[in-house]
Amino acid sequence: MAEQKSTNMWNWEVTGFESKKSPSSEEGVHRTPSSMLRRYSIPKNSLPPHSSELASKVQSLKDKVQLAKDDYVGLRQEATDLQEYSNAKLERVTRYLGVLADKSRKLDQYALETEARISPLINEKKRLFNDLLTTKGNVKVFCRARPLFEDEGPSIIEFPDNCTIRVNTSDDTLSNPKKEFEFDRVYGPQVGQASLFSDVQPFVQSALDGSNVSIFAYGQTHAGKTYTMEGSNQDRGLYARCFEELMDLANSDSTSASQFSFSVSVFELYNEQVRDLLSGCQSNLPKINMGLRESVIELSQEKVDNPSEFMRVLNSAFQNRGNDKSKSTVTHLIVSIHICYSNTITRENVISKLSLVDLAGSEGLTVEDDNGDHVTDLLHVTNSISALGDVLSSLTSKRDTIPYENSFLTRILADSLGGSSKTLMIVNICPSARNLSEIMSCLNYAARARNTVPSLGNRDTIKKWRDVANDARKEVLEKERENQRLKQEVTGLKQALKEANDQCVLLYNEVQRAWRVSFTLQSDLKSENAMVVDKHKIEKEQNFQLRNQIAQLLQLEQEQKLQAQQQDSTIQNLQSKVKDLESQLSKALKSDMTRSRDPLEPQPRAAENTLDSSAVTKKLEEELKKRDALIERLHEENEKLFDRLTEKSVASSTQVSSPSSKASPTVQPADVDRKNSAGTLPSSVDKNEGTITLVKSSSELVKTTPAGEYLTAALNDFDPEQYEGLAAIADGANKLLMLVLAAVIKAGASREHEILAEIRDSVFSFIRKMEPRRVMDTMLVSRVRILYIRSLLARSPELQSIKVSPVERFLEKPYTGRTRSSSGSSSPGRSPVRYYDEQIYGFKVNLKPEKKSKLVSVVSRIRGHDQDTGRQQVTGGKLREIQDEAKSFAIGNKPLAALFVHTPAGELQRQIRSWLAESFEFLSVTADDVSGVTTGQLELLSTAIMDGWMAGVGAAVPPHTDALGQLLSEYAKRVYTSQMQHLKDIAGTLASEEAEDAGQVAKLRSALESVDHKRRKILQQMRSDAALFTLEEGSSPVQNPSTAAEDSRLASLISLDAILKQVKEITRQASVHVLSKSKKKALLESLDELNERMPSLLDVDHPCAQREIDTAHQLVEVSDE
Repeated sequence: MAEQKSTNMWNWEVTGFESKKSPSSEEGVHRTPSSMLRRYSIPKNSLPPHSSELASKVQSLKDKVQLAKDDYVGLRQEATDLQEYSNAKLERVTRYLGVLADKSRKLDQYALETEARISPLINEKKRLFNDLLTTKGNVKVFCRARPLFEDEGPSIIEFPDNCTIRVNTSDDTLSNPKKEFEFDRVYGPQVGQASLFSDVQPFVQSALDGSNVSIFAYGQTHAGKTYTMEGSNQDRGLYARCFEELMDLANSDSTSASQFSFSVSVFELYNEQVRDLLSGCQSNLPKINMGLRESVIELSQEKVDNPSEFMRVLNSAFQNRGNDKSKSTVTHLIVSIHICYSNTITRENVISKLSLVDLAGSEGLTVEDDNGDHVTDLLHVTNSISALGDVLSSLTSKRDTIPYENSFLTRILADSLGGSSKTLMIVNICPSARNLSEIMSCLNYAARARNTVPSLGNRDTIKKWRDVANDARKEVLEKERENQRLKQEVTGLKQALKEANDQCVLLYNEVQRAWRVSFTLQSDLKSENAMVVDKHKIEKEQNFQLRNQIAQLLQLEQEQKLQAQQQDSTIQNLQSKVKDLESQLSKALKSDMTRSRDPLEPQPRAAENTLDSSAVTKKLEEELKKRDALIERLHEENEKLFDRLTEKSVASSTQVSSPSSKASPTVQPADVDRKNSAGTLPSSVDKNEGTITLVKSSSELVKTTPAGEYLTAALNDFDPEQYEGLAAIADGANKLLMLVLAAVIKAGASREHEILAEIRDSVFSFIRKMEPRRVMDTMLVSRVRILYIRSLLARSPELQSIKVSPVERFLEKPYTGRTRSSSGSSSPGRSPVRYYDEQIYGFKVNLKPEKKSKLVSVVSRIRGHDQDTGRQQVTGGKLREIQDEAKSFAIGNKPLAALFVHTPAGELQRQIRSWLAESFEFLSVTADDVSGVTTGQLELLSTAIMDGWMAGVGAAVPPHTDALGQLLSEYAKRVYTSQMQHLKDIAGTLASEEAEDAGQVAKLRSALESVDHKRRKILQQMRSDAALFTLEEGSSPVQNPSTAAEDSRLASLISLDAILKQVKEITRQASVHVLSKSKKKALLESLDELNERMPSLLDVDHPCAQREIDTAHQLVEVSDE
């Protein structure tokens, strides 16, 4: 910098000018003519004065320096004010964050306390459930018969009840050839997988509660064991259903402090040898030990988090098992699901196991004609199944010693067979006559395990145990209700905690924005301060240079004056010498004349004098020429010096003013940036959420039901031309509307939205088609409309904040205008109208007190009714008149329709009845009305007004539909508009965010594409929801916000991604290989081409691309050749 300043400094020295020595020292000056003296004389006032101009320029520079100092002071004061404002705002936000953090800690503490209170209830519920399940023992036996094929003959099995199976042995030697077996549950051929699993589900629940559970499928080959366990693609078996039930129960029971994890191990047992079916899938799977100490086996286990992963692991194990049918019939397949439960509050860790065992075929017990290796396999199968029967028999009879050691199968599953574990055996049989021996063998084997269960005793004992079971069920139900209530309370606390966290995040983002604004202001202030300091320094240097130059100019001017004085003195000396020479010349001429007269004087003297005079003359002429040249040169140098002074002063004034001109516009953009930064969202997206689950779909997956299909077909096929007369058409249309209402009521609250969504298009088309005929009961139309609007409200949070006017604003007394209850203020719990802009007019209830004649008054006193003076008797005609007037008032009244939608019918009628009692005091409710002897006048009037309003809001006004239909269309538009605007805001935030590297570019691109996909999905939903938008003709469509900025940013990100990929490939080639000169040149040319593609990117993406290209360029240049 010092060298640069030294080279840029102005040079005011005049090159080529040298002071001349005074010619006064010369001697031998000759005289010249006097005419030459007058020709070369120069006046002293011919030199131009520069001092006044330089002083004015210096004064202007001082003024500019003063202005710059004033600007600096103003900017300093503004920065100080902004800093104080930022500090005050940050202090306020920090205090608010502290309050929110305190509330968040309290909510966390309360949630933990609630969780601690729930845990004992959950444990008590588990205990009661297990006690109820083990009332009849820990071992249960089910029997299932599969359907017969066409070539298998008739069935020999009968099912007297759900717990008994009867076998026709066809043995005539016996008095009763039919033998009965009793089990815990018996299933016929017509029972499907779902019904079977409904009885197996309690065992799955017990496994999740912490007990070890084993489920065996037993029976002969081709009796349905594998189908019971695996099932088919359309009707799944116990494997898939048990794990799905475990996942559902775990999701419903999991809390913030407790969670479940599942892992699976699959192995087969062949000839008392274990083969792990998951060992070949992955080599790094964790291991688990199973069995007793003497026979521990190590198996692979794979963690699964959802049913699809479980089925993937199971199918992989089945593939490793192979398709050898002869081997699979003598092999036991065991699928173990390991369940781990942990609670961070109670420090409780529970590990349980659910074992699903597909046993080998039981026909090995009776086959006698096999030989070779197959006989060995059958003997092992027979041994293991017999040992399993012995263990089950010992457990049911509660013996002290359980023979687990008799078989390898029982040793492996010992922890799932005894103690508090539960066992279920499903006996599968084929009811064909040819399989009689196998059926009897299987049933006898199963009966051996079950028939040893101790009897419950006589009827009194049975009743006692039944009462105990009922009490246990009631206690379990109460605990479940208490558990549900506490879960709802925890959910509310979690929601409050989430809202507090959201507020904390918003405030934190606001603090971050304030810090960024403060940092930006500080950096701007520092830069402006540095700029002012640099400008002041430059001006001081320029001022110093100008003063030096002025001093040099003054010195130069003094030297020029001295030189001019010396020249004047020289000229005077020369003129005196010329005069002397002239006098000498005249004397010489006179002497020549005298000599010419005197011939005796010699001639050489005259010649010498002549020569001397000519030499002096030439010398004088040369001196005069030199002096003229010197004077001309001084004039030229003075003019050049003046021009240079003028140019430098103009340049200095431009440079002094340019910093202020450059600095002044920066104030306004800074303000603009501050304003813009206050309105922009931060990048977190956290981005990332997501989104977000970001947009809530307004339509759900429509499920078909028989009732929905029937109603849809009936509504679409209804043809008014097939009926004779309007009465028949009205009867058919109203019946269909009543069927719609009945179907929704029958569906219940759990399936109300599904049935409404299924028949929505048909209902709307039917109402629109029948409106011009004016045959429908408008009250039925209103009820149907209200169901759809409330269904939309329940699924749309955007509409739940809408408030409606109180009922008092829709009612007026005759000839009095608004009552005292119909003021601008709203009733408790309500707020003024926020959605509708039109004026709300009241419905005038024309009621007057009845004037009694004197005769009637006398008769009343005689009869003892002195106190009954103001009772009003409303006639049926008056009620019909009020109802008709109420209907006319409600037609096309959208605010009234909104009141019906947002207020329950009973509450609305109660409010109308209260207003009538307050406004018409003569309509008092007597004791007879209270006791129900006569119908109260207030009840009749409120019912008439309600019915009239209900009929009116459902009546259409051509070309428009009814008020409720218009309201439904407006609500649907509002929902879609809110969702589209929400996506627009998210996309705008993403489009303005700057990417730092390739990872952030990919994330931004993915996020923008996700937002665009969701926007297209909403547009598709809007097109599919055409029925909602065609309820009102001429209605404005939903506006789709412009996406030009987001589309351009997405295109820029796509181009930037392609550029970064090419840069990455070039960097890889430069870092891996030794480059040749041609290769290095080609890579550099590729980088230059990428630089030329930069204009296709947006400005926000330029820094990232330029940074990566420059880094790759440096890497290629320094790479070895």
